[in-house]
Amino acid sequence: QVQLVESGGGLVQAGGSLRLSCAASGSISKIYVMGWYRQAPGKPRELVASTTLDGMTDYAGSVKGRFTISRDGARNTVSLQMNNLNPEDTAVYYCNYRSRWSTYNYWGQGTQVTVSS
Repeated sequence: QVQLVESGGGLVQAGGSLRLSCAASGSISKIYVMGWYRQAPGKPRELVASTTLDGMTDYAGSVKGRFTISRDGARNTVSLQMNNLNPEDTAVYYCNYRSRWSTYNYWGQGTQVTVSS
């Protein structure tokens, strides 16, 4: 089992910045992909950004150039720096850790990000 604890959400004005962090503990040796998803009211959960142990990263088109995902240590912590936020970024953000073929797939409890106009 892997436990994920997110922090850093909150309320920010449009154009502002927030940094989300996800601390992992437990059996993380099988984890290969670490990422952030978000879910706005009435919308499906979507990938925001992900990174692999090989250093590959992937971003949703809507956040490219504004958000940056990073790792501290191999798997211990993954962060999401969010700059130039806009109201469309308002959502609950979830940390996700999974193995290469998603045999193991873990979610954090979610942290609310609200961007006011």
